[in-house]
Amino acid sequence: MKTLSAFDVIGPRMVGPSSSHTAGAARLAKAASRIAGPDIVDVTFTLFGSFGQTYRGHGTDRALLAGIMGMEPDDERLPDAFALADAQGLAYHFVVSEAETAHPNTVLMQVRNRHGVHTQVRGVSIGGGSILITNINGVDVELTGEYPTLIVHHMDRPGLIADTTRALVEDAINIAFMSVFRKNRGGESFMVIETDQTVPRRTVERLKDLRREILGVHVL
Repeated sequence: MKTLSAFDVIGPRMVGPSSSHTAGAARLAKAASRIAGPDIVDVTFTLFGSFGQTYRGHGTDRALLAGIMGMEPDDERLPDAFALADAQGLAYHFVVSEAETAHPNTVLMQVRNRHGVHTQVRGVSIGGGSILITNINGVDVELTGEYPTLIVHHMDRPGLIADTTRALVEDAINIAFMSVFRKNRGGESFMVIETDQTVPRRTVERLKDLRREILGVHVL
């Protein structure tokens, strides 16, 4: 039998009206912003299923925009997301897709930063404010953000996983769960490492310099 947490019983802290369409949307977009990195200047949200049908009435659009600017679901500024985005010069677009998806609350976020780097993140709001990131830059992944999470974007090379985990051990970071996702053998890959404590900035910078095959390191 599953043990219920307070989160399961009373739901997430949020600025309403819906845990799945508002809180979950904000969490999805905040995760995308952490993966894309700072200085985001343009974002396109493609909405599928229920997200596409009800996004205005449930505030999904404001929640997504707030999340991409780094806000939490309970941030009191969330209702003013459009004005805040306009004030900081963030371009945003909402597209409704009729394509079928495995989950009705699905969003594809295409982000560009001021250096011209494009990042694509797909995810679903699975209810009660919980989320699942399902794809990053065309690579199928699976991460929930329920634990402190380290995402290592890398090329698939022998020994890289061992070097990465060794660096975490040396900094006394305990790995709770770890998965590796890749497009193909030897190609672009992502390590998703969920940890028992927040990974400090010094460890992130150390991992970035560890090997040239590491393309990026992100913390959720």
